[in-house]
Amino acid sequence: MKRGERAAGLAVLAAALYAANIPLSKLLLAKIEPTMLAAFLYLGAGLGLLACSGAGALVGKRAIQEPLTKKELPYTAAMVALDIAAPILLMMGVARTNSANASLLNNFEIVATALVARLIFQEVISRKLYAAILLVTLASIVLGFEGADSFVFSPGSLFILGACACWGVENNCTKMISSKSSVEIVIIKGCCSGLGSLSVALALGERFPAAGWLLCALALGFTAYGLSINFYIMAQKDLGAAKTSAFYSVAPFLGAAFSVALLGERPGPQFYAALLIMLLATALMIKDTAAGQHSHEHSGAYDKPAGTLANCGAVCYNVPTDTATERNRQMMKTIQYTPRGVCSRQMEIDVEDGVILAVRVMGGCNGNLKGVSALLKGMTVEDAIARMEGIRCGMKPTSCPDQLAQALKQSVQA
Repeated sequence: MKRGERAAGLAVLAAALYAANIPLSKLLLAKIEPTMLAAFLYLGAGLGLLACSGAGALVGKRAIQEPLTKKELPYTAAMVALDIAAPILLMMGVARTNSANASLLNNFEIVATALVARLIFQEVISRKLYAAILLVTLASIVLGFEGADSFVFSPGSLFILGACACWGVENNCTKMISSKSSVEIVIIKGCCSGLGSLSVALALGERFPAAGWLLCALALGFTAYGLSINFYIMAQKDLGAAKTSAFYSVAPFLGAAFSVALLGERPGPQFYAALLIMLLATALMIKDTAAGQHSHEHSGAYDKPAGTLANCGAVCYNVPTDTATERNRQMMKTIQYTPRGVCSRQMEIDVEDGVILAVRVMGGCNGNLKGVSALLKGMTVEDAIARMEGIRCGMKPTSCPDQLAQALKQSVQA
């Protein structure tokens, strides 16, 4: 399975697991107070994955992933704070509003995520993805609409809207650290945010639920939040915050389907209208992902006739003559690297005797990367690392030049 398709599948799986949250939480709210439920949902996520991680370590199957460092502390702290506020607001909203408003307003997370990704973190959003986001939003409106009363912003509706805004910002903070261990991120999210929510619940005078209902909340949290968030972060590594959010936006539709199965609700005509719109949006997202993957597959250094100028993603380079090509194949080393935390999706660097011959980057800012490629050509690996390492892009802790430096460093250390 191709990388983009696998990431898209993880995003949809994350949506499916999370979609069970609202109908099952609606049942649990009859036994557990809102803030207390939010706390145990997130504690279930953190403690569940902590147990899985520990079990994996005992049997020697622990995944080797880069841990979080002090460099990611600001994004980690923001993520935890927002994950304390968001689930509390959601549970308070679900307890105070009808299912139409819950389905309608929960989809604003997609819009918030995409806008923050574009306006603050300068993430690239294609026209197809913009169209898909609009279509999914329209589908959620159709799905949630039960009459004019659905558009009355009750206090419950405002709580849900606030939760979506928090998660929109939080998704982008998580994207900034998504290159690190996804399991570690979810454990921090779950345990720290869960304890924070528990402190708020106790301060509000809420009581602990019966042991049986507490275990139900922990189990739901492990599935709907722990596994879901873990898969979401894994998808973000390849898709980015905006595109992952677009795939994840099928959750309201799946939530309606689960409501039919679990609560015995019967959908009206708007359900089937939303289904058609959602299918069209999904087709656009798959086409957008496939287009990026296809262009990467046809970006090899020797696909063009000898002596011509080839264009590979964001970088142009000269293809050598037949004789030079054969010699370079024998002496030249090509570094292949998947960047983390930036808009570009794949990097390839040709190096011979410690000198950079060519750079090819898939995705990212076309003009800037052409300039970087031209400047790097003929530069030594050590000089390139010294010049590019540590460069940041806006609020991101890294940048495409910094990722190129990391690729070169890995090659030197190998």
